[in-house]
Amino acid sequence: MSTFIGKYEVKADVKGRIFIPSAYRKLLPDGEKERVVIRKDAENDCMILFPEHVWNEKVEHFKSKLDEWNPQDQLLLMQFVSDAEWLDVDSQGRVLISKKNLQAIGIENAEVLFVGMIDRFAIWSKTRYEQVKMSSADFSALLRERMMQPKPTSPTL
Repeated sequence: MSTFIGKYEVKADVKGRIFIPSAYRKLLPDGEKERVVIRKDAENDCMILFPEHVWNEKVEHFKSKLDEWNPQDQLLLMQFVSDAEWLDVDSQGRVLISKKNLQAIGIENAEVLFVGMIDRFAIWSKTRYEQVKMSSADFSALLRERMMQPKPTSPTL
């Protein structure tokens, strides 16, 4: 499994092209280096980029939680999937992100921050990321709280 970690600062050019950090490009599986899926995060002002196989796994997991005959679940699935786009990765390792998507996450000055998320990675405005990032004390307290919670048990069949 690919492990996207760390933070990388890059600049978007005037056309909105952004180099995916080489450390991340190297982790894309063979056969998946030419395109990724991009989707605006539902809660944060960032875009999430998924390798194709990770996107497919997320969609299948999501679908398994929905009732295909429930109209609200159908709309939820449609909106989730329709808000995603394929991004081609060019031969130099760049992706072209639409102005609409760059504006949605507050990238106006071309400063972009890639942030690893284990199986996927996020693109943030460097400024916005610094604004929402937890303080060291808050991070430590929340980490301790989550790590002290009992491990969830599997349901008995």
